[in-house]
Amino acid sequence: MENILKKIETPDDLRALDSTCLPQLATEIRQLIIETVSRNGGHLASSLGVVELTIALHYVFATPRDMLVWDVGHQAYAHKILTGRMSAFSSLRQFDGLSGFPKRSESEYDAFGVGHSSTSISAALGMALAAEQLQRRQRSVAIIGDASISAGIAFEALNHAGALDRDMIVVLNDNEMSISPNVGAMSAYLNRILTGSTINRLRHDVKSVLTNIPKVGESVFKMIKRAEESFKGFVIPVGTIFEDLGFQYVGPLPGHDLEALIETFENVNHLDGPVLVHVITKKGKGYAPAEADPTGFHGVGPFDIVSGKKITSEKPAPPSYTSVFGRTLVKLAALDERIVGITAAMPAGTGVELMAEKFPDRVYDVGIAEQHGVTLAAGMASQGLHPFVAIYSTFMQRAFDQIIHDVALQNLSLTLCLDRAGVVGEDGPTHHGTFDLSYLRMIPNMIIMAPKDENELQQMLFSSLHYSSPSAIRYPRGNGLGVEMDSEFKELKLGSWEILRAGGDTVLLAVGSCVASALAAAEVMSVNDKIECQVINCRFVKPFDGELLRTTLKNFKQVFTFEENVSAGGFGSGVLEFMAAEKIWTTRVIVTGLPDNFVPHATPKQLHSDLKLDAAGIRETVLAEKVLD
Repeated sequence: MENILKKIETPDDLRALDSTCLPQLATEIRQLIIETVSRNGGHLASSLGVVELTIALHYVFATPRDMLVWDVGHQAYAHKILTGRMSAFSSLRQFDGLSGFPKRSESEYDAFGVGHSSTSISAALGMALAAEQLQRRQRSVAIIGDASISAGIAFEALNHAGALDRDMIVVLNDNEMSISPNVGAMSAYLNRILTGSTINRLRHDVKSVLTNIPKVGESVFKMIKRAEESFKGFVIPVGTIFEDLGFQYVGPLPGHDLEALIETFENVNHLDGPVLVHVITKKGKGYAPAEADPTGFHGVGPFDIVSGKKITSEKPAPPSYTSVFGRTLVKLAALDERIVGITAAMPAGTGVELMAEKFPDRVYDVGIAEQHGVTLAAGMASQGLHPFVAIYSTFMQRAFDQIIHDVALQNLSLTLCLDRAGVVGEDGPTHHGTFDLSYLRMIPNMIIMAPKDENELQQMLFSSLHYSSPSAIRYPRGNGLGVEMDSEFKELKLGSWEILRAGGDTVLLAVGSCVASALAAAEVMSVNDKIECQVINCRFVKPFDGELLRTTLKNFKQVFTFEENVSAGGFGSGVLEFMAAEKIWTTRVIVTGLPDNFVPHATPKQLHSDLKLDAAGIRETVLAEKVLD
């Protein structure tokens, strides 16, 4: 059978195909996605679930003039393949290759850069309003998932769009709802009726005639409108929610039926005002292992296509920081009934699921609602509970105001657990946790910690229970160092640093993941370069160990700082601020952190090397400066 996908360079080529060719095209796209992700890793289940939906959207809408806005974006692999990037798709998520998310600088078909959820409706509405103001003929289509639409920003956008009554389309990709074949068939039939040109012309004509009848016309039309909505609500009650927000609701549609999708999109493309199309899809569609375990194949590393098993090295790896957090939380919860766990739609990703299995009544998954999660924790803390709020560093940015206003201002004792701090690898700039030290360090009352290894992480979690102010603990993605774990918990003295290696030539002040690299670099410099570096684990980024830092700055003429955070406003900036406050002018401080630009996607090892935050890079930084006597 002739390969259809090889003929597709742009969506224009797609639109030139006969619709009977599209099911085969969907199969070929799925095969390419599976083959590529099995080598490179990536977001598999969600991308497989929207292949037909993606084909139908590009088949009907005149992209790139019409704008497709993908929410989150990890489901956009088929979109990339159909928009001129098939030949480069093998470079997905690789250094200097295609991004795993839509990226405006990568393609004119990527209408809006995404990576954090629930932004698509706001962006698409903004595009629709801009098109109206600039007198452009274009459609704006937001594609959002059932989890993402639950976030506050999505409802704010729906509310605003419904009130403005402008032309835009929202496609709700629902891959969680179960729908029986009979309901699906009836729904598809109703949608053909309710969105077809004949019924819509009739609806418009009836409205025109009735509303022009003096006194009674408007009332009669409203009565007929209510009857129509009641019938639709009886058959498809979820639609009434969106109808009440001002949208015309269409659905639910079978999301893998190309004929139904294309017919519906052709119909709604001619409707006025905001329209919501509800589509039911299956995560992992077309690949049995992903269909059976869509969560496991949401974000996955390289795997064997035949078995679906993850490809791993035979050498056993140390436990991940996430698993250490999860196990420690269970232990602490058993010792302290005040403890509750909170996560934002990531119980497995953050390790909170371990506590949920043991103490289900003390764990709260708030969905994609980081702002609510933090203020929920503040409310609990105000009544004597101690919440552990586990949210990825990059997503905690969304709750910045809540941390300031609801937590720190009231000086409430709770623990913010920032997983995936620092560079996270192939997911790239939307997911790197590179700002948390800066955005947290400025906030009064905040305690900020970063463990040098997984054992110190468990001790920080325990210690945070004994501090009277809010704590934030940031730790990296991936495996720990394989250190021995203490069998008993011990409280770390607030603000205390520790000297890990003595040395008289210069000092390396390192934070979190940089500590091990600094120690390794110091050992190499001792042997190869005859430079003896003192290495200090600056585990408290706030408050500083003022006594130790003051002594260090007075005794050494040159000091280096290392952190996996932007240099602006980070740990190194804090050291310089301390020097200025103490009027210490005799010491030179060289700050090494992340640059003032967004870090691209690559493996963590590649990024650490490129950013000079591995042992070799730290050594290079020190040797590049003349070590002062």
